[in-house]
Amino acid sequence: MLLKEALGRWWTGEGLYLDPTLGHAGHALALLERHPGARLLGCDRDPFALALARERLAPFGDRVMTAQAAFREVPAVHARAGGEPLAGALLDLGLSSMQIDDPTRGMSFMHEGPLDLRMNPDEGEPASARLARVDEDTLAAVLRTHGDLRGARRLARAIITEAGRGGLPTTRALAALVDRALGGRPHPRRRAQVFQALRMWVNEEAEHLEALLDWLPGAVRAGGVVVTLAYHSGEDRRIKQAMRGRAIGTPVRRLPMTDAPGAATPWETLTRGVVTPSDDERDRNPRSRSARLRAFRRKSA
Repeated sequence: MLLKEALGRWWTGEGLYLDPTLGHAGHALALLERHPGARLLGCDRDPFALALARERLAPFGDRVMTAQAAFREVPAVHARAGGEPLAGALLDLGLSSMQIDDPTRGMSFMHEGPLDLRMNPDEGEPASARLARVDEDTLAAVLRTHGDLRGARRLARAIITEAGRGGLPTTRALAALVDRALGGRPHPRRRAQVFQALRMWVNEEAEHLEALLDWLPGAVRAGGVVVTLAYHSGEDRRIKQAMRGRAIGTPVRRLPMTDAPGAATPWETLTRGVVTPSDDERDRNPRSRSARLRAFRRKSA
């Protein structure tokens, strides 16, 4: 609801819109139904999500172009589609409910399944294979950076020891290990942080996001609006820094709350700070509780 209202407010004109996190195409459908002059370039790295989206968007015919692509591959897809300057782009990050609720994807500690965590099951290695050969320093850094975890080194050591002897083939095996490493009682928040960190690492999500953010200024037309929805503080920080013209990694405390006159950024910030779900929306959709929405308009050259 939060995102659909935002898109209805800022996406109002004709032109080509990019949705590189197409998912089940709910937001794409809303855009195409609301604006007859809108066309869509939709991408997703998940082949199952893309197949569903293509089926749902088929009635719109040549108003829609789709491709299986991760963020790093979107510039090439856009170029092959003609390279038309974008009227808008939507970055809805994180997982979809469809991915979380499918045990075979191994995305959630709530369901027993293989410890996979890949967005594209045909690409790269599952998490269980990578954990069997990662070193402690690397894994500790992953848990700290992508999971905001305290005791990251202790957890990394426990995970590597168990994975090395083949003890982490499933999601619940990892969840149980996290609990044991933290004292034996259930730690659902820590479990979620570990799964999030490993998923972002396995899929190289931070690197893909940075590549897309670097490309967007040259791809969006003057007046075009980029809307982002992040569920992780690190992703939100990367977005804020990139769209305000700061090198990624600049301490947050040094970022101004609004764009400074003459700031070296091609973007005008449309949201006052970060927009979060209302209490009512959190009650209706608990998975939205960590959502952070921002919007940026491309300035004239």
